[in-house]
Amino acid sequence: MALNYAGGITVYGGAGSAATPGSFAAFALARERFGRASLADVLAPAVAAARDGFELGSAAGSYLQLVGDPLYAFDPVTREAHFQDDTPLGPGDTMTNPDLADTLETIGRRGFSTLYDGELADAVAEHVQREGGLLTRADLAAYTATARPANRTRLGRWDIATNPPPSIGGPVLTTMLRMLAETGTDPAALIDVQTRVLRYREAHLDTAVDLTAAGTALLNGATDDARAALSTSGDTVQVSVVDATGTACSITSSAGYSSGVTVPGTGLVLNNCLGEPELNRLGLHALPPGTRIASNMAPTTARSDDGGLLAIGSPGADRITSALMQVMGRYCLADADLQEGIDAPRLHVQLAGDREVVQHEPDAAIEAALVGRDAVAHPPRAMYFGGVGAAYRSGDGALFAAADPRRAAATAVG
Repeated sequence: MALNYAGGITVYGGAGSAATPGSFAAFALARERFGRASLADVLAPAVAAARDGFELGSAAGSYLQLVGDPLYAFDPVTREAHFQDDTPLGPGDTMTNPDLADTLETIGRRGFSTLYDGELADAVAEHVQREGGLLTRADLAAYTATARPANRTRLGRWDIATNPPPSIGGPVLTTMLRMLAETGTDPAALIDVQTRVLRYREAHLDTAVDLTAAGTALLNGATDDARAALSTSGDTVQVSVVDATGTACSITSSAGYSSGVTVPGTGLVLNNCLGEPELNRLGLHALPPGTRIASNMAPTTARSDDGGLLAIGSPGADRITSALMQVMGRYCLADADLQEGIDAPRLHVQLAGDREVVQHEPDAAIEAALVGRDAVAHPPRAMYFGGVGAAYRSGDGALFAAADPRRAAATAVG
């Protein structure tokens, strides 16, 4: 279906676009390894928000109004939750989801496993199969979360850790940061680094059958080859947290653009990760069951030589890596204030066949670097360029948070 989002995109929705959901399994593993609070206490704020209502932010509300009619209207259960008087809800509207509140309470009592081998698994699989989708009860039962060693790299006085292959986002961000350390962070260098790395991604990662091998090749020895040869989703959220004990956590989670399908009685809106062409470069439904799907997400943590601690990440599809490389370049290399680094004008190199088009916000230095290049200007602090969220602890133990004005965000220090 054609969506009037980000200048116009085509995605696939419906039950056939839903992949096995992995977030709950990942949350369960993270809580098992690092958590202290009970699962019911962890979920209580989400239960209250779903039951009592929450205000739609500017990004979520604007997105829903743009894509509501084609994507959120064909399923009656989805439509009822996201529309009022035949109009999609928008920024500032209050949304409730009592079925989701009940589901989260069930998970709080019985554990995340109920989505994979319990009554929630039955409800999800039966509905997807009834609607003609691919996801089965066996797929849910077979799913496991996997902990992998992080990508590590140095950036100035910072030791950076981000997500490894088979993610695409982590290796691409790591490579961009390594190159920035050599080139600097002026707009011409940003354009050059993005162009070279994204061209390498297009040629070697986007259509790779084995993303783990392809991503590892980029990180381990293929970077120089890439340099010589070369002379984004909508429904994504980011949570960044650090604490006084020296722990940092960065989580990026996405349901894609949404399948538009809600499992009746659960409040669970299914993802459309099998229906996003940018994540399925080999073709829709081309990968065998059990394959980990490509991801642009790049949740990142870092520790500085003086004991500083950073957790950072962003939504924004293929703009995730370009947003993070600019913010981290300014903060970790140029010693800019983190909030100022997030607020600063951004650019993103978009590949268009043999051409590169630089999407950018207004800025004299950026515009000077665009002479002779194809470019598209956006308004200041445009949603298109992601929504970086960061939490950090200084070397002396003071806690801070920084949020992106381009999307709805919240910060707290306690």
